[in-house]
Amino acid sequence: MRFSWTLALLVVLSSVGTVSAQEDKKTDDLKPADPDTGESTVEETTLGLLPNPFEKKGFKFAVTYIGEILGNPSGGQKRSAVYEDRFNFALDVDFEKLAGLKQLALHANVFQIDGGGLSRGTLLNYMVVSGIEALPSTRLYEIWLEQKWGTKLAVRAGQLAADTEFMTAKYTDVFTNASLGWPVGLSLNMPSGGPSPPLATMGTRLRADVSDNLTLIGAVFDGNAAGPGQNDPQLRDRYGVNFRVNDPPLVLGEAQFQWNAKKGDPGLAGKFKVGGWRHFGDFADQRFSASGLSLADPASGGAAATLQGDFGVYSVFEQKLYRVGNDTDRGVGIFARASYSPPDRNLIDIYADAGIEFVGLSDQRPKDKFGIAAAYARVSPRARALDGDFQQIFGPSWPARSFESLVTMVYQYELRAGWTLQPNFQYITHPGGGATNPLSTTPGKVLKDAAVLGLRTVVKF
Repeated sequence: MRFSWTLALLVVLSSVGTVSAQEDKKTDDLKPADPDTGESTVEETTLGLLPNPFEKKGFKFAVTYIGEILGNPSGGQKRSAVYEDRFNFALDVDFEKLAGLKQLALHANVFQIDGGGLSRGTLLNYMVVSGIEALPSTRLYEIWLEQKWGTKLAVRAGQLAADTEFMTAKYTDVFTNASLGWPVGLSLNMPSGGPSPPLATMGTRLRADVSDNLTLIGAVFDGNAAGPGQNDPQLRDRYGVNFRVNDPPLVLGEAQFQWNAKKGDPGLAGKFKVGGWRHFGDFADQRFSASGLSLADPASGGAAATLQGDFGVYSVFEQKLYRVGNDTDRGVGIFARASYSPPDRNLIDIYADAGIEFVGLSDQRPKDKFGIAAAYARVSPRARALDGDFQQIFGPSWPARSFESLVTMVYQYELRAGWTLQPNFQYITHPGGGATNPLSTTPGKVLKDAAVLGLRTVVKF
């Protein structure tokens, strides 16, 4: 039986409880965020090249350019280098200024994506090395309306992304690897990668600030932005205008417990989040066919058994360790995240990452950032058992997947306000778990550990 959108929305609404005012709470998390820099798309410092004569009428515009070169001098399927870039054209409309409609706003942004992808074409790894890697296209990303009631409650509806609000960590914004934004413990397990770049999907989100120390967020999304199909989801929704609402829904919920979160708090700010997701569609068994035979067995027919529904749970911890003077942005902060999904229907059952970020420790370089992080994604026992079945047929030389891990370092250097450079290094152990998917068009290929060097520039016009 399919779970209705109406019932799913009631589940989200019932989870938020009552709310109380907290006018002095920081509201940075409520700003529309660039999906790869983690910064507001319309309110951060820019080069000032695009004056806005319409701001008094409630219109804000932003153009962000992200360009980067990436290469792997060793490892993966082969050595290669790519250049890729993306323009993000963003618009915010304040309907209170425009038409007197209190606390009603609209946000929209469009991507212009060019270039190739190092993970897609060369590394074949899980934790995609760039958050902007995507098929070349001009596509609508997000477009939504949001109604707020004071600082207590906010409802957002339209074409939404989940990666800017769910399973986020404050101190990941300097990193360029995609999984340090929307982690592979979610993206590889959800249809079409879930609501994350470059595919947002139709949905509704409710956010409530219950107290100074507790925030609750719930959302219902269409469960497959691109719709059903076997080819690349980005090809099935090439321009971001599918606007699908009839697929089995995806429900996400998160509780955030924060301390020292108010402006002027003398202590160091921290946050703990616990959340989960539930998808009500059908999912493929990672090992067995509908007849109960292993998918490695030619007699199985190659069609995986269908399993009803999927879910995942996760937690996030972040803590500022050191603050420069009274500046709430500068200092040192750490983060850690972990997720779990059932192994019978998910490629990745356990994911974890952690890292540290240094922001503006030097008075001469107050906006520079430096970060070190590590991540781990375990190939589920069911998928590993399938590799063992192939070894029984083809011999012990058949490669078996195990896990993929990542270590990365990034420095963000501010050339001037609105323009940064980010040299970065990534080392990937066991790309793709160490071998290609045995059910893919290129099965049984060993993938070597890879070193990746990159240089990104971000320009806010």
